[in-house]
Amino acid sequence: MSDTASHLVVVRDLRCVAILGVLPEERDRPQPLSVDLDVALHVGASASSDDLADTVNYAAFCDVAVETLATSKCALLEAAVELVGAAILGLDPRVGAVEVTITKLRPPIAHDVATVGVRRRVER
Repeated sequence: MSDTASHLVVVRDLRCVAILGVLPEERDRPQPLSVDLDVALHVGASASSDDLADTVNYAAFCDVAVETLATSKCALLEAAVELVGAAILGLDPRVGAVEVTITKLRPPIAHDVATVGVRRRVER
């Protein structure tokens, strides 16, 4: 097998709280969010070596997503997915692309809706 094979690391429903939104109640206190990540990695060596050193630890993806959201305090979901995507691309040159979905779990809107979110694919 080629050592440039691509793998997709999938993180689902990473929960965090952050300031994200434009309404006063969204600016005053953190709200619950869910983050999904699909990270395309060029790490074929890890499949045969079975060694963490040959890949990117998925815990690092979670750490950078949560830290980015906690510190950015974006007004728009669109800006937040862009920032998280760029931060994950910056973790390691073996990350070729990432699809980021950020979902507000209790959106402050006057409709019966479970969640709202934005998804974006960010590539090198």
